[in-house]
Amino acid sequence: MGEGEEIRITDLANPLRSEVQRSALAYAETLEIELTSQSILQEASQVTGLDDFGQSDFLQRLELLCDEWGRDKGLVNLGRLSLRNKLLQHAKSRLLIQDVLTRYPEIHAVEIRTPIIVAGLPRSGTTHLVNLMAADTRLRSLPLWESYEPIPLAGEALREDGVDPRYQRCEDTWQMMQSLSPLLAAMHPMSPDHIHEELELMGPDFASYNYEWLSVSPRWRDHYYACDQTPHYEYMKTVLKILTWQDGDVSGVKTRWLLKCPQHLEQLSVLQQVFPDATIAITHRDPVSVIQSAATMLAYGQRINRKEVDLAGLMSYWTDRVAHLLRACVRDRESLPAERSIDVLFHEFMADDLAMVEKIYAKAELDMTAHARGQLQSYVDEHPRGKDGRVIYNLQDDFDVEPAQLRALFDFYTARFPVEVEVS
Repeated sequence: MGEGEEIRITDLANPLRSEVQRSALAYAETLEIELTSQSILQEASQVTGLDDFGQSDFLQRLELLCDEWGRDKGLVNLGRLSLRNKLLQHAKSRLLIQDVLTRYPEIHAVEIRTPIIVAGLPRSGTTHLVNLMAADTRLRSLPLWESYEPIPLAGEALREDGVDPRYQRCEDTWQMMQSLSPLLAAMHPMSPDHIHEELELMGPDFASYNYEWLSVSPRWRDHYYACDQTPHYEYMKTVLKILTWQDGDVSGVKTRWLLKCPQHLEQLSVLQQVFPDATIAITHRDPVSVIQSAATMLAYGQRINRKEVDLAGLMSYWTDRVAHLLRACVRDRESLPAERSIDVLFHEFMADDLAMVEKIYAKAELDMTAHARGQLQSYVDEHPRGKDGRVIYNLQDDFDVEPAQLRALFDFYTARFPVEVEVS
């Protein structure tokens, strides 16, 4: 897709699959996929040569996911294989994390100081904001390839061309994803250098709301709602300590992390408890635009992982899910220290993104130097909005939902945060 090219997905409900998609789906149907905790853990041990998974409480969560997804008759084998691979990736990382912590217990003493954390609805500008600020080399951010595999496999050296094998595996996955879902880059790029969400570091603890994005997972959602997320945030923080230590900063003094995750909206008190000196920037956008974008992206993905695309189910689920995130945000926003938190209205951010970053820096007591401004401006110049094409959404035509009626469900939110109406 070219820069600025408009993309209208006209086969959302009844997809016309490409030859590549049909071939991949057909091949996957020839495979036997064992989506069980036992098979996943055994394979993870075989690949890593390790067998210490640490505390065993994660087993209940892994088994819940395997059972829910294993019972899902709507999944095609390609979708089931993708889900198993994700769980396998997390199991391998858990072994590697536990091994490093056992051999180097001093990692626990590394400090994560004064991080800058972006929270906000998915599709509300969080991705652009964190990738923009990540251009400032004073900040340490989390690229996608490192979020997937934070710890290298033992004995795995850099390739002859100097590329980390973990980076190459992520690049290979991205190329495959683009061949199977060619419009994905216009909606949510997933290239190796793309700055990702630290909730991926909760994956080895088999935690976070991320699993809801991967497949239809209402049982997992209910389990997540019922459980205190503090231990999983602490686990994620420990992995950040490992990454800081791997960088050679054994004290954490030189490293200032830049983080981002929409889940934080409904976990602000936990976030504050685990990162008490963080500066938190919360993005705000018209919820109708967010739901429309998220549901379209997920519906587009269902053409390669489910037998049928469920537009009504996606709209119902994510309307409820976004409402849950926003109700928690409205409830807890005032609990954040005013001197270290800021609200970022999407339309204001889009009008002048560098000015908004400067306001965030002021809260974080980080100077906007001429060098930093130049780095940020270079990123803006090299990444114009719509660089990979621009998806044209239509809530009424695609989902048979009236925007005004949907927006009325979020009066509790728009009364608190003056977001600009985008979908009418």
